[in-house]
Amino acid sequence: MADERCGWVTADPLYLEYHDKEWGAPTTDARELFEMLCLEGQQAGLSWITVLKKRENYRRAFHDFDPQRVAAMTEQDVENLLQDSGIIRHRGKIEAIITNAKAYLAMEAAGENFVTFIWDFVGGRPQLNRWQALSQVPAKTEQSDAMSKALKKRGFKFIGSTICYAFMQASGLVNDHLTGCMCYPKPR
Repeated sequence: MADERCGWVTADPLYLEYHDKEWGAPTTDARELFEMLCLEGQQAGLSWITVLKKRENYRRAFHDFDPQRVAAMTEQDVENLLQDSGIIRHRGKIEAIITNAKAYLAMEAAGENFVTFIWDFVGGRPQLNRWQALSQVPAKTEQSDAMSKALKKRGFKFIGSTICYAFMQASGLVNDHLTGCMCYPKPR
């Protein structure tokens, strides 16, 4: 059917828009990759729609994910954010975004390009998978294991292998739209 979508999508208009226009689309903008990595970490233990509905609040609270501004946030900022019902009020997750901004800037200062670093895990090209059912889609892969380990080594937090694989899917490093989905690339 022409309007069939991946089975994880609900009828929520925000979710439909995210699935149809964003999820699986290759992203090479450093700030967007940083944002998505941080947001995927916020999802830990929750559903993605919960985070997606709060994304604009996260952008407001974390200076549109500008690593310089986020890295400069203080303990008082964390305390204030713990009172902000527009985001997930979990100290560890809030602090992880700030920690990740500092790690991002440290990579930059060491001459490591974040976009190149991220895309190197898939050889610089989006990987197109051919899953026919949700049950076939892995929660993590060797590449997400390697990404998680490399990010942890650089000081990032809330970036386990499952979070990294969800990030890879969301940012288009891997395309995991099911073969029957309207968003699955058609042969030329």
